[in-house]
Amino acid sequence: MSRRVVAVLALSLLPALAAVAETLNPDQLLQRIRSERAAEVSAMQEREQAFLAKRSEQAQLLAAARSALNTQKAESERLKAEFDRQEAELAEQEKLLAQRVGHLGELFGVVRQSAGDVAGQWQDSLLNAQYPERLKRLKALAESRSLPSAEDLDGYWMLLLEDLAASGRIERLQLPVVNTDGSRQEQQVLRVGGFAVYGEDAFLRYDADAGQLVAPLRQPSGLGQVKDYLSSKDALATLPIDPSRGSLLAQLQQQPTLWDRLQQGGLVGWVIVVLGAFGLLLALWRMVYLGRVGSGVKAQMHDLSAPRNDNPLGRVIGVLGAKPQLADLETLELKLDEAILQETPPLEKGQGLLKLLAAVAPLLGLLGTVTGMIVTFQAITQSGGGDSRLMADGISQALVTTVLGLVVAIPLLFLHSLLASRSKGLIQVLEQQSAGLIALHLSGAPRRD
Repeated sequence: MSRRVVAVLALSLLPALAAVAETLNPDQLLQRIRSERAAEVSAMQEREQAFLAKRSEQAQLLAAARSALNTQKAESERLKAEFDRQEAELAEQEKLLAQRVGHLGELFGVVRQSAGDVAGQWQDSLLNAQYPERLKRLKALAESRSLPSAEDLDGYWMLLLEDLAASGRIERLQLPVVNTDGSRQEQQVLRVGGFAVYGEDAFLRYDADAGQLVAPLRQPSGLGQVKDYLSSKDALATLPIDPSRGSLLAQLQQQPTLWDRLQQGGLVGWVIVVLGAFGLLLALWRMVYLGRVGSGVKAQMHDLSAPRNDNPLGRVIGVLGAKPQLADLETLELKLDEAILQETPPLEKGQGLLKLLAAVAPLLGLLGTVTGMIVTFQAITQSGGGDSRLMADGISQALVTTVLGLVVAIPLLFLHSLLASRSKGLIQVLEQQSAGLIALHLSGAPRRD
């Protein structure tokens, strides 16, 4: 053992020796130090021998560790070289894939664009009621951001073939239908290609928003031909179809009725309608009255010798009496003129008011036109003219009131002219008969029919 180790051991034993020295004498202390030193030297020698015995083994372990380290370094170099080789090969493959996908990408872009166009064309197709899932598939293909698979392309092709085949077939199917009262039930419908579909008692149209068949309120003519077709066993039969694939039927639902037109005229339009109805009733009443008066006058003309009070001619003749004693011609003429003047107002009654209504109706139509244009200009001021629907009310009022004014005025003018001609005809008959009576009275001859 080296001196340095012994010195260290001595220094470590100094505190213990100092404690023991307090209880032992110098000889005992020296003897104890020697014995303990001999035991420690022996222990250190044994440890040294054991370390020397394992020295060769530690060298072997160190050599094995160095050998394993060298092996791992070699493997790391090999793996690094393999990684670099595969990375370069991957870059080449990606470049090749990009070149090949570039051509296919154009093809897939065309497919997506075509699927979007077809989905837009099929949006309102009545075939969607029978094949409700095809629009979802088309939209999924059109909105896809990844390359479509071979199954997607094949499915797109099959959708086109199914639509082509279904467009050429006439089928009877069980499909849900929304009736006019809003109820939804399964019905047996007749589908004629992609042009028309008929329910049990109505033409049907496809509602793209709801995705179902709807029975519209307004039905076109021709439903009887559909029933004849269903009951016919002939090889050829006639069926009414909509060549616009439902657009005409949809426009029929938007076409306003007479009641809708009247409502579009507004307050001025209703005033014109009321005046027109009043004028028509007045004209009918006067026509009936003049007809009855004319019948009475005709009956009286067959028997002028017996005047009656139920007609104007009889009352005019009755002025002279059964045996007139008037010798003065001027007095006789004045008497008859007075009688004719008394009968003229009842015959011409209502004609002035009818003429006034015929003149006022176009003026009211012009008033409605002006108010409608005011509403239109207000809508343009508020919206800037960007939305034509806001101007539709004013334009509708302007046009409808003009039409109503003309529709009311024209018939009233004809009726006024007819009433005026009939009343003038009756007055002329009274004047002619009065003139004849004067001539007969002066000649003293008996009166004849």
